[in-house]
Amino acid sequence: MSPAIIESLKNSKVGVLPTDTLYGLVGKAFSESAVEEIYKLKQRSLDKPTIVLVGSRDDLDSFDIELTDYQKNFLDKVWPGKISVILPCPHDKFSHIHRGKETIAFRRPDKEDLVETLNKVGPLVAPSANPEGVSPAHTIEEAKHYFGGEVDFYSDQGELKSKPSTLVRVEGEGFEVLREGAVDLSSLEL
Repeated sequence: MSPAIIESLKNSKVGVLPTDTLYGLVGKAFSESAVEEIYKLKQRSLDKPTIVLVGSRDDLDSFDIELTDYQKNFLDKVWPGKISVILPCPHDKFSHIHRGKETIAFRRPDKEDLVETLNKVGPLVAPSANPEGVSPAHTIEEAKHYFGGEVDFYSDQGELKSKPSTLVRVEGEGFEVLREGAVDLSSLEL
């Protein structure tokens, strides 16, 4: 990503970036103002949590996530990749992300330039770049149609054709697929 985009993200600005799946409407996860702006732009239900992209599993420590051995093993098997994993996060200081649900879906992408950005900026809230209830943007032109000049930046990497990430809840000694997506976990062995 360009130095200007990195600086914008560090300063709690919001924009559209290519993720490892689709274009995302992104902002710094620890910036309540950036997260609230994303909810406003997406016209997202205020009680609906959103995805957080992390550069490494160690980033979960900054959310005070205490992983069980099973969860660590699961993450080691599926990350990096197009799998978003819902983990318990009962801390009030992250309520701007978990929206009272006390869980957050995290994904560690396997996309070099995105990981570099995450390592420079920190975790990013990154729901798909579209208003709630409308098809996700597969091109910057579609994203610009949705958001116009209301975001601070756009980063164009052509058309993105991936399915959304597979969404999984990991609790106890098992996992449940909540949304079938880019990765089939039916043959995953732990």
